[in-house]
Formats: sequence, structure tokens, C-alpha cells
Amino acid sequence: MRRGGGLIATTRLRTLDLIRGVAVLGILAVNIASFAAPSAASYTPNQPIPGSAADQWGFAIMLVLFEGKMRALFSILFGASLLLFVERKDEAGLDGQGLQIRRLLWLALLGLLHFALFWDGDILFLYACVGLGALVLRRPPDWQLAMIAVFTFTVWQAWGVSMWAPSALLESRVAVGTATSGEQAAYAKIIANNRTEDREDAQATLSSYTTEVTTRLSKHPDYPLAMVIYNWGETLSFILIGMALLKSGFFAHAWSRRRLWAMTLIGTGLGGALTLAFTAWAHPSGYPELMMHLMIRYGLSFPHLLMALGYAALLVLAAPALLRSALGQRLEAAGTLAFSNYLGTTVVMCFIFYGWGLGLFGQYGAAEQWLFVALGWVLMLGWSKPWLARFRQGPLEWLWRSLTDWRLAAFRR
Repeated sequence: MRRGGGLIATTRLRTLDLIRGVAVLGILAVNIASFAAPSAASYTPNQPIPGSAADQWGFAIMLVLFEGKMRALFSILFGASLLLFVERKDEAGLDGQGLQIRRLLWLALLGLLHFALFWDGDILFLYACVGLGALVLRRPPDWQLAMIAVFTFTVWQAWGVSMWAPSALLESRVAVGTATSGEQAAYAKIIANNRTEDREDAQATLSSYTTEVTTRLSKHPDYPLAMVIYNWGETLSFILIGMALLKSGFFAHAWSRRRLWAMTLIGTGLGGALTLAFTAWAHPSGYPELMMHLMIRYGLSFPHLLMALGYAALLVLAAPALLRSALGQRLEAAGTLAFSNYLGTTVVMCFIFYGWGLGLFGQYGAAEQWLFVALGWVLMLGWSKPWLARFRQGPLEWLWRSLTDWRLAAFRR
């Protein structure tokens, strides 16, 4: 293998697939609330109805270990893979950037179909749009990419906090009894609107498939674009960090063990301490809804990133031994089929919870939702490795590659 600027471009990096496998499993632990209950349940275990003590702890585990970290990890890997694809095609004498642009345009279309036909939590359209912008910034050395990423991330977080802080502070004043009558009325209106959305969400979700789809497309046709507008800063930063790490040789085991351990301890230690500190306040406070919106979406962004980097470094350290184990190989396979697993999870969970399937929407709190997370993990780990023993890639990976190359890719082994 040849290293160009720290980039291994001639083979698939198994460590990338291993970490991606962990990320795609972890994302389900966060997304499960969006599948199983109205959107408010993604931010607090006490909405739309108060949760049990077990729900509070189930939510706390998700918040500390998974929320934001898995999205960051998955996005970092997307950036690394985006750059790896371009370099590999360039070395093969092809137009790497042109093929990547075509690849991202197809991803955008597949993301729009994912949103339209199944679920409004799609991230593929977001990745495609931001990925196109990231291609322009791919050439600087790793340290410059990292600096651009940190600057963009800081500006994006400051913008988000400034946007959400007034409503969170209003909620705090109402809670301690210092709000004026006008502020109390404004807060009551916000909460009433949220509950109305929850009821409408539940009604549409438990309807027939055609009703659910038409309701989503008629009420929220701008969701994919809104995802880009509100999340581009975070996603671009993560993608650039992924590119920087790939250029530095991070995924190719070019970093010293001492450096990797330092990232592991600083990332998980500092990021974990900050997340635990907030959770220690939020847990006895009942996870107040608007404050949770502020912190999950923006306020905890740096702790999320730190922990994601710590997780990544720890998995790089563990990769040589883990990839020799049965579990590690199944995680690697799940990561190789991450596209199929991500969309396949949507189909399975929508069938379980939506009205066109088993109709279990709104019946399980944060604690019981972990049972469905476990089911998803078993399915992803169970089918991925046997499938790859017979086929070169997953069904959606094959489709995406065939569309990108504009010819049918080899499928069977």
C-alpha cells in the first residue's frame, strides 16, 4: 500500500468498517425514540407522557453513551470514506472527483426517497449536500482541515445556542417561579404547540401507509432542506475531521499507541465528564423539554465530538485484536453493509411501530425501547457476515455503486 499524505488509497481499510459497524449499531440506540414515539421523546423521557424511573435511567444511558457521539462518529467516517473514494479512483486513472459528485447526487436522491417513503429522520440527503461542499475543501493538509473544522463547528454551535437559549431560559424561569405572566403564557403556548404536534404525529403514524406518507409530504415537505440548513455546520465539521484523520494515517494505524491512548483518555474523559455533569443536573430535574432541545442539539456538541474521537481512537487501538474475534468480524461486516443496515433498520422499525405494520407506536418508554435496540443489533450482526460470504456487497451498496459507475457492478462472489 502507498501512503499519500498519510492516506492509504489502494485497499479498503478494515478499521474503517469496524468503527462504522459500531456507529451504525449505536445510531439505532439514538434513533429508536423517533421510531417508537412522537418527536418529543427524542429529547426527554417525560414527553409526551411522564416516564417511569426505569425510563429516566434508560434515557440517561442513551444520553451519556450514544446521543450525538454516534452521529459524530458516523459523519467522521463518511468524510474519511468520501476522500478515500476520490483518491482510490484517481490512482486508478479515473476522475475521482467527478465520480464522487455523481455518487453524492445519487445519494441525495436515495435520501429523498428514504424520507418520502418511510421516515423524516433521514440523514443521507444531508450528507450528500454537505459532502458536495466538502469536496471543495479536501486538498489542504490534515492540520488545516482540522482547523477549518473546529472554526466551523464553533461558529455553528454558537449560532445554535443563541437561537435556542431564550426558550430554554424562559422554561427555567417558569420552573423556579420567576417568570412574568406574559412569559408564562408564552411558555404555555410553546408547550401546547409541541403537544399538538405530538398528537398529530401519533395519529398520522398509526394511520395507513398512504395516509402516513401523504401527511408527511404535505405537512413537512421541507424537512430534508431544513436538516441541511440547521445541521450543515456540524456535519461539514465532522466530514472535514474525518478527512483530516484519514490523511494523518489515523485509520491506517500510523499513529503511535501513546498518541491514540491520549486521544482516548482526553476524548472519553473530558467529553464524558461534561456529559455526565449535565446529566447529573438534568436527571433529577426531570429532563426539562426545552433545555434538552438546546443541549442535545447544540449545547453538548463539543462533548459529543470529544467522546466520538475518544471512541474512534479506542477502536483503532482495539482493531488488531478485535478483527480477529468473531464479534469484531461481525461488526466489520455490519459496517461494510452500513448503507443497507441503516435503511434496513428504518424498514424494520417502521414496520414494528407504524400503523401499516404492528402499530406499536407510543406504547413503549425509553427503558423498554432498549429491547428493540437489542433486536436491531442482533439482526444487523446476524445477517451481515453470512451475506458477505455469498455476495460482494450489500443490496443498497450494489445499487449505489451501479448507479455511480452507470453499469451493473459485480454482485455474487
